[in-house]
Amino acid sequence: MRFAKYDALGNDYLVLTDAPALTPALAAALCDRHHGVGGDGVLVEAPAGPGEVAALRIFNPDGSEAEKSGNGLRIFARALWDAGRVTTGVAFALGTRGGRVRCVVHEGGGSVFIEMGRASFDSARVPVAGPAREVVDEALDVAGESLRVTAVTLGNPHCVVLSPALSAALAHRLGSALETHPHFPNRTNVQFVQVIDRHSLRIEIWERGAGYTLASGSSSCAAAAACVRLGVCDPGPLTVEMPGGMLRIGVGADFALTLEGAVRAVCHGEVAPDWQPSA
Repeated sequence: MRFAKYDALGNDYLVLTDAPALTPALAAALCDRHHGVGGDGVLVEAPAGPGEVAALRIFNPDGSEAEKSGNGLRIFARALWDAGRVTTGVAFALGTRGGRVRCVVHEGGGSVFIEMGRASFDSARVPVAGPAREVVDEALDVAGESLRVTAVTLGNPHCVVLSPALSAALAHRLGSALETHPHFPNRTNVQFVQVIDRHSLRIEIWERGAGYTLASGSSSCAAAAACVRLGVCDPGPLTVEMPGGMLRIGVGADFALTLEGAVRAVCHGEVAPDWQPSA
């Protein structure tokens, strides 16, 4: 089983280049940093739809499957560029469980631009429990605290919480409780957001199926969309700063979202023939 490992702002994924039938258990074992290769997820090519160069399946470190990942998509786009299947500066389409996206590789593979689709705050689409509504600045009791949350979907679910100050400890303390809260029947990614000004913000991230993470493309998009919807940021280009680095996010008047950021190759390798997932 051959793989390539890539890093997007501290979020590292394994791209399997001759994958067997990948099961959730095998994906989790490969991501194990002590007994496997180690990674924040596994990316596997799937059959392309009409007009697509390829489609992508995204596995989290717990073996669950994600609908969409901004960092995963940038990494997969870079892997396609490395394989000579796409060209610098030329747009191409990728399929995901969360919808089709349009990508462009720039800077000799060092940066990838993605059109991530349109954000929605509709409770049925996120999904969020309760009556049909837009989930914007709602009160939610979590782990003994009352929070104000905004729910967003880009094809995958997000819960955005504004905070005057951020820390990794905050994400660790409340992230898991929000991810698995009954309010979110499909679980949720979580972003804690500090607004810097009308065009920039900082976030800490708790990722569904992965836990605390240094960076996330879809989380950056969700946080930016929520801040525009809440009126604390303006539509247009925004910068989102994370512990792993910075992404450039575009938020349209109709909440169409784009992102652009760095990607780098780390290594290529082969899993040993006698390697077996730990019991």
